Amino acid sequence: MNVEARVQVCRSCFSVPADNPRFRDRAAAVPADMLMFDLEDSVTPARKAAGRDGAVEALRAHPYEGRFRAVRINAVDSPWALDDLRCVTDGAGDRLQGIVMPKVSSVSTVQWADVLLTQLEKQHRLPRLAIDIQIETAAGLERVGELALASPRLRALHLGAGDLAADMGIPGLVIGEEDGPAAGLWSSVRTRLLIAARSAGLLMVDGPYARFRDLDGLRRTARMAAAFGFDGKWAIHPDQVPVLHEVFSPSQSEVDRAGAILTAFHRSSERDLTAAADFEGEMIDEATRKMAERTLARGERAGVTPAAVGG
Repeated sequence: MNVEARVQVCRSCFSVPADNPRFRDRAAAVPADMLMFDLEDSVTPARKAAGRDGAVEALRAHPYEGRFRAVRINAVDSPWALDDLRCVTDGAGDRLQGIVMPKVSSVSTVQWADVLLTQLEKQHRLPRLAIDIQIETAAGLERVGELALASPRLRALHLGAGDLAADMGIPGLVIGEEDGPAAGLWSSVRTRLLIAARSAGLLMVDGPYARFRDLDGLRRTARMAAAFGFDGKWAIHPDQVPVLHEVFSPSQSEVDRAGAILTAFHRSSERDLTAAADFEGEMIDEATRKMAERTLARGERAGVTPAAVGG
């Protein structure tokens, strides 16, 4: 798959109903890291064909530079998935970078899409498309380790909290609201997903927060996901995107500290020939170096560089 797509920052995934012209046009001005034209839950059965046409029209009309461009197809066991893939690759495959697959619970589902995409890419001479998969069922959560390794096309796992809550019988009526008695369960879900994603070298993206006008609530739930090591979160309204970029980007002080740690570590290892060093009263070693380098990499992808270098 496209290596650049795999390492691309994904702090925000902006979901756009593909059959809605107003929302499609507005998406061109939304600076999300990922734009996803949705053919599934936000499009009624009677509007599936209109959604496909709308996704193609949008991808052809706007460059969406600097944003990962994807389409969420319908579930493989629905009547629409095959036509979804055919239509979007026929009409805008050269503008597309990835496919999002919902409600994935078996390896064979991912492999089906992989084989079909291979044929469509050959037919239309397209670059290799990535696949993101959503974990939204108990069966998918149970097999997430296998699913994360189902195809070399895989780029990211996405948590579908609403469908997962319904499938598992977890009480609640607000998608993405995970406080209360079930908070511990959601912590275990996030841990399991993150382990599977990182073991396979994938991004891990949180699902949406349905109260789109409640930016404080969004910030709270996004911070929770960030604390678990998630790379980003879905947005369903343009105003949510800046909040997600704030939460899922390291701060200037964090990046500056990471740069200072690396300087101290390299000085110790290269000049003093010691594997550990005292940095402001803290012992730093090889593990600290890896943590600092990861913070700097996240900062670089988010446009935040150490003051000594960038300022």
